[in-house]
Amino acid sequence: MSHIYSVTQLNQQIKSLLESNPVFRNVFIQGEISNYKQHTSGHHYMTLKDAGGAIGAVLFRADAMRLRFRLENGMKVIARGRISSFPKTGQIQLYLADLMPDGAGALHMAFERLKQKLYIEGLFDEQHKRQLPEMPQTIALVTSPTGAAVRDMIRILGRRYPLAQVEVWPVLVQGENAAQSIAQTLERVNLHSKADVIITGRGGGSLEDLWAFNEEIVARAIYNSRIPVISAVGHEPDVTIADFVADLRASTPSAAAELAVPDQAELRMTVDHAQMRLTTALQNRMKRESMRLDGLYNRLRQRTPAYYLADKRQQILQLETRLQQAQKHRMERAQTVLGVQTQRLHTGIHRQQERLRSRFTACAGRLDALSPLRVLSRGFSVVTNADNQVVTNSESLNTGDKVTLRFAQGTAQARIQTVQKSRKEHHAQKTNI
Repeated sequence: MSHIYSVTQLNQQIKSLLESNPVFRNVFIQGEISNYKQHTSGHHYMTLKDAGGAIGAVLFRADAMRLRFRLENGMKVIARGRISSFPKTGQIQLYLADLMPDGAGALHMAFERLKQKLYIEGLFDEQHKRQLPEMPQTIALVTSPTGAAVRDMIRILGRRYPLAQVEVWPVLVQGENAAQSIAQTLERVNLHSKADVIITGRGGGSLEDLWAFNEEIVARAIYNSRIPVISAVGHEPDVTIADFVADLRASTPSAAAELAVPDQAELRMTVDHAQMRLTTALQNRMKRESMRLDGLYNRLRQRTPAYYLADKRQQILQLETRLQQAQKHRMERAQTVLGVQTQRLHTGIHRQQERLRSRFTACAGRLDALSPLRVLSRGFSVVTNADNQVVTNSESLNTGDKVTLRFAQGTAQARIQTVQKSRKEHHAQKTNI
């Protein structure tokens, strides 16, 4: 019994058979583009057809970016790619890797061979590239003297940087002898001109029209030039061998003119900005130097005898003022201290007087209480003998002795008539009072 496939399995089987065949992995197809459409994703979809058939094709975005020409319906091309199928629909189609216009295939192969040869020799190495001068004085244009390209370059150079001198070195840019004309002229410019930079190129055209700039003789003339060379051939998609060898590649001749010289408007802005910075720096420098000069002048003035004497005189006056103020302050403080101390002394004396007065009063009171006169005032009297000694014992008296009686008020004389001696009581009788 035969195997039964599902549609998906069958489509997958067809895809595997096509991709497993090495013949279909890298094929060249000649045909005409139709049903061309560029998707928003960047992929290109088309149909390649001839008189007897057609096949769908797709060119993915990454491969399409390498194209140097625009695809359009009706264009005859030679395509390179692989054959496979799309399992969703079972459609067999070409997955393209490269495209070239039909008729240019031989030239394209020659271009690739020369490109590979010169690359191996090192003519494309970045280490051989020379730096372009920022403000060239002389610019040599190696190009056709009658094309629109030379007029555009002269106009742009004059507008952007009129200080540069422009030399036009006419050459053939198309035809059988064009490559030799370009190479020889590049050599003459290096021998006889004082140019700072060379621009060589032409306007756009087909691969055949631009072929002079793909010749080996031109590539080596550019490589051997002592003067930096800008290659300006065709339009943006056009790439030539001269572009790889030149010190700088420009997408168009007009772009080369803009790259060769600075813009005078930008230079004016740069100069104005530099002038402003210089003016500001100069003003700041003058201000700093003026301050420094003032400082030096003051230092010098301070070292003159007159300034020294004036300064010392001022110091003396300041010291005198400070001394007077210090004396006044000290006197005021001394007076204040003296006043405080005096007040304290007066207060202390007053307190001492009060204490003494109190003590005196107390002592006087006690003394008064102990005074014989107070005793006498109560009716007592004091008896003294002839020797003026107080008689306190009747045994010290004899009959006939004279005694003196002292009263609270006055005294009296008496004579002892009788002496009575008693332990319990001593009593002297008074007579002749």
